[in-house]
This record gives sequence, structure tokens and C-alpha cells, in this order.
Amino acid sequence: MKIYETRNAPETQEACPICTLGKIRLVMRGLSIFTVLLVCVFTTSAAMSDDSYIAGYATGILRYAFKIDTPSLTVENGNIILSADQVSADDREKIVQALMEITGVSGVSIGERSVQQTSAISTAPAEAVPIEESMPTADSAMLATGILPSGHLFKPLLADPRWAHFSVAYRNYVGKNIDGTNNAAVSFGETLPFYRANFGQSIVQWEVGLQAGVFSDFNLDAPSSDLINTDFIASIYSSMRAGNASAFARIYHQSSHLGDEFLLRKLTSLERINLSYEGVDLRLSYEFPYGIRVYGGGGGIFHKEPSTIKPWSVQYGVEFRSPWRLDIASIRPILAVDIKNHEQNNWNADISARAGIQFDNFQTFNRRLQLLAEYFNGNSPTGQFFKEKVEYIGIGAHYHF
Repeated sequence: MKIYETRNAPETQEACPICTLGKIRLVMRGLSIFTVLLVCVFTTSAAMSDDSYIAGYATGILRYAFKIDTPSLTVENGNIILSADQVSADDREKIVQALMEITGVSGVSIGERSVQQTSAISTAPAEAVPIEESMPTADSAMLATGILPSGHLFKPLLADPRWAHFSVAYRNYVGKNIDGTNNAAVSFGETLPFYRANFGQSIVQWEVGLQAGVFSDFNLDAPSSDLINTDFIASIYSSMRAGNASAFARIYHQSSHLGDEFLLRKLTSLERINLSYEGVDLRLSYEFPYGIRVYGGGGGIFHKEPSTIKPWSVQYGVEFRSPWRLDIASIRPILAVDIKNHEQNNWNADISARAGIQFDNFQTFNRRLQLLAEYFNGNSPTGQFFKEKVEYIGIGAHYHF
């Protein structure tokens, strides 16, 4: 499908020093706030033992979400060991997934308790019979394995504007925008694991599947809220997890398609091109105690049109998923910052920040509704307009399976 590119100033044009200084100050202010948040989190929780914290949190989940009044479990170096005689077959997979959501948990094992009772014939008065009880054996993987398993080894990137999930958001653009100041953005998509397995008897798991998403932007200032652009992304991916470390690699296709109303209104000021390419990328992630996660990676594109597009990019970020949840409303605060640098745009930083609350529902697992305020500054994430510098604030609802 034919699409268009706006005519911009040459890429070699130098940025305004005052504008650059202002953006640097804005970024530093955001990083300062985030640093203060991290310090507060670590200061508040410094005296807590990781395993004792996990044990208490897991006990609360089992008691209030699964009605297990006196759960018997132990925690060793982040691994939860739970007795199988307290877990019904129907709830087994759900319990594993719920406990794996606890920050700092590297594995969940559900095993059988073997009880051996010894007795002897004696004329002596009856005494208490000694009972030897063994610890549960680790016969359960961290997440379900096999065909079409539930859950994900690599958690979603919360602030990535192009991570496939269901969402709807309102965005108000500061200054110049390609079409309208008030926009709506919607996305449809998901990461679907097709097969998951373990590497032998280790804690390492791997999976393969498909990831696909559709991202559309609408001009709310237009009489009929015209469609501006739709990006289609489809990929084959493989991910891996070992404890708190995870990786996500994919081969993907992306193409951009402009809306008819937008074409009719902008035809005289646009130059026709095609934008379509395939690419490969890799991201590595590590989850620290108390909800802190960092990630980074990069990739390149090939089989691209136009052929003049420069291929390389890097991505990195940090996230905070609060391990503390308000049980009355089942909500927890979350905060994320995602940064991308593209060779095509002279390695300028595209900064995406989101913060808000997440609603947890342990009766329907892996469904996470989030209400997030967002801020973006950099080259537009909307495919056709990747050379346009934009800045916006907004609010949206995001739904992750």
C-alpha cells in the first residue's frame, strides 16, 4: 500500500541549544524523581528478609485468593516449596502463576508430603507416635509447560509504545503535530506462546510463539475523528527465563498505512513513499527485589523500503511494579520509563514514561488492567511519521493477558 512522508528539514540541521537544554533538564528532573522513588523503596524495605517477605506474601495470596486457611510452605533463596496435599488439581496451575507474580520469586515447587508412621507392639502405656515428615519434592515447573501454555516468561514492557497489547488512550500534543492536537490511540494485540518446555531438570524454561499488534491513531479534532495511521506488526518470537533473568528475541514485519480521510486532507503537502520492513531484535531483562526491573537490547532491520532507512536501534528502560498491593481494591502502583535510540534519527532519545495503578484479579489469571498517565518526547512512534519530533501527555487504559 502506498503511503506518504512529510517534507522535513534536512536531517543535518542542528538542534536549537535552548530547546536541547530544556529537554535535558526535563529528562534529568524525571530521573531525579525516579531515583528518589527507588531510594524510598529500598530504604523502607532494607530491613526485610527476602525469603521471609516472600513467605508472608505467598501465605496471604493462598489464604485470601484460594481460601487455604493454613498454608504450609517454605522459601529457600526465592524458591517457594508448597505441599501438594493442600492444592487441588484444578487450582494447581493458577497457584503457580499467582506465586510467580511475587517480586523476587525465582521458582515454585509443589510436591507430595510423605508421612511415615512407625509403631511397635508394647505393653507400655500409649505414647505419642513419632511421625517423620519429608519436605516436598520439586516436581512442578515455574510455569506450565506444553502446547498453548498460559503466562509469559518475558514480562511485557510497560512503557514501550509498540509492545503488543490491548489499550485505548487520549493524547494531547504539545506544540506541533502531524494532524490535530487531540488524538486517540488504540492498540489490539498480544504475545501468544505456542509451546513451552524446561531445559532438563534446571530452572531454565524456554518458549516459542507469535506476537502481533495493530496500532491506530485518530484525530479527535476532525469532524469524524479521522483515522490518521495504522501500524501492523507481526513476529515469531522465542523467550527464555532463568530465575529473575529473562530474554526475548523475535523476527518481525512492520508496515504503515494511512487513513483515507487523512490522505484527502493532506494530499497536497505530502510526498508518496512506501514504508515496510522486516527486522530482528533481542531484549534482556533482570528483576531485582521489591519490584525493580531493568532491561536493554537492540536490533536491526532488513528487506526495507525505502532502502535509504538506516537499520540499527537500541532500547533500554527501567520499571517498578509495587510488590505491595491494596487488597481491598486489589490495586498496586506501577512506574516505567522506556528509551529508544534509532540510527535513522541520529541516535536521538525517544523517551516514553508511564505511571499509574494496576488492578489485579486473581480469579482470572494473567489479566492485568492498568490505568496509566503517559508522557512522550522524541521522534514519533507512529510508523509513517518517524522523522517527526513530537511531544505529548495523555492517559490510557491498558490490558495485558
